Amino acid sequence: MSKTAVGQPSHPKLTEALRGQPKTVWVTAFAAVIAFMGIGLVDPILNVLTEDLGADPSQTTLLFGSYLGVQVVAMLLTGVMSYRFGAKRTLITGLLLIVVAAGLCALAGDIETLVWLRALWGLGNAFFIATSLSVIVGAAAGSHQGAILLYEAALGVGLAVGPLLGAVLGSISWRGPFAGTAILMAVGVILCAALLAKDKDRSHRTPVRLVDPLLALRNRNLLLTSIGSAFYTAAFFAIIAWAPFVLEEGAFYIGFVFFGWGLCVAFSGVFLAPKVANRLGERGGATAAVLVYAAILLAMGSGVKAVVVAGVISSGIVSGVLNTLFTGSAMSSGTAPRPVNSAGYNFLRWLGGAVSAILVGHVAVWFGNMSAPFWIAAACCVVSAGMLLLRRREAPADDPHTVPAEAAALGAD
Repeated sequence: MSKTAVGQPSHPKLTEALRGQPKTVWVTAFAAVIAFMGIGLVDPILNVLTEDLGADPSQTTLLFGSYLGVQVVAMLLTGVMSYRFGAKRTLITGLLLIVVAAGLCALAGDIETLVWLRALWGLGNAFFIATSLSVIVGAAAGSHQGAILLYEAALGVGLAVGPLLGAVLGSISWRGPFAGTAILMAVGVILCAALLAKDKDRSHRTPVRLVDPLLALRNRNLLLTSIGSAFYTAAFFAIIAWAPFVLEEGAFYIGFVFFGWGLCVAFSGVFLAPKVANRLGERGGATAAVLVYAAILLAMGSGVKAVVVAGVISSGIVSGVLNTLFTGSAMSSGTAPRPVNSAGYNFLRWLGGAVSAILVGHVAVWFGNMSAPFWIAAACCVVSAGMLLLRRREAPADDPHTVPAEAAALGAD
C-alpha cells in the first residue's frame, strides 16, 4: 500500500472499497443506513412535536438526549454482548429493539412517553452501531481504511435519508416517521437473520469484561481521539438538535435543509475525506476540519436565517470528513481487540452528543439568546482540535502491530 508524505497509508477510493466485498458487509451496511436514519429522523418534526404535544424545546430535544444517553452507557455492554452471544445475535437484538421502540413511538400520546421510548431506541442502536463497525471492518476485503469508508458511506446515506423520510411522512402526521422506520428496520432484521453467517465458536477467545472498553482508553492516542471526537460530536448535535428551533419552519423546509446536509455528509465522507487524509494525514486533516467547523458555527451564531441554512448544509461537508477521519484514527489506535476499542471510542464519542442534546435548550435560556448553543459548540471544536494536537504520531495503520490479529478475528465474527 502506498504511503503519503506524512507516512500514513493512502486511503482507498470508493470504487476500490466497493470491489469484491462479501455479503456480510453489504447486509450490515444496509442495516446501518436504516439505523443511522434514526438520528435525523425527528429533525423535521421537532417543531410539530413541540406544538402538538404541548412541549417546550428543552423537552423536545430530550428525544436526542435520552436516545444518546442510554446509547452511551450501553456502548460499554457491546463488547460483552458480542463476545458472549456473537456479533450476529448482538446485531439482530439491537435491530429488534429499534423496531419495537420505533413502532411504539408511532402510538405514543405524550412527549414523556416518546422520550422513554427513544431511550429504548438508543439501547438498540448501541448494540448495533459498535458491533456493525467491527463486523464491517473485520469482514471487509482490503484495508480497514476502505472498510471504514463503507461504514461512513452508510452513515452519510442514513443521515441524508432520515430527514427526508421525516419530512415526507411527518407532513402527514408526526407518527409517520416512526412507523416508517419500524417497517424499514424490520426488513433489516429479516436480511441480517437470513444472510449473515452464523456466529463462530468463541470458547477459545479471551473473555471480554464490562470494564474492558474503559480500560482500552488507557491508550493515550485512543483516549485523546475519543475525547476530541466527544467535543466534536457535541458540536455536531448542537446543529442537529437546535437549528430547527432557530429556523422556525415546517417539516418540509427543515427536512430538505437536513437532506442537503446529509448528502454533503455522505459525499465528503466518501470522496473528500480520503483526499484530506492522504494530503494532511488523519490527525492533521481532522484538526484542520474541526477548526473550519468552529468557524461555521460562529457564523451560524449570527442568527440570520439564510446564514443558518447555509451553515447547516456546509457543516455537512466538514462533518463527513471528520466522521471518517475520527473513526479511522480511533480504529488505528489502541492494543485491545477491535470491538473493545470501538466500544470505548463510541462510549466517549456519543457521550459528547448526549450532553449536548440535553443541555442545548438550557444553554439558550441561560444566555438569553437562541444563538448561544452555536457559540458554545464552536468552543467545543477548539477543544477538540487541542485534543488531536496532543496525540503522538504512531505506526501506520497497515502495520501489523497497529491492528492485532486478535482484533481482526473478533471483528470478523
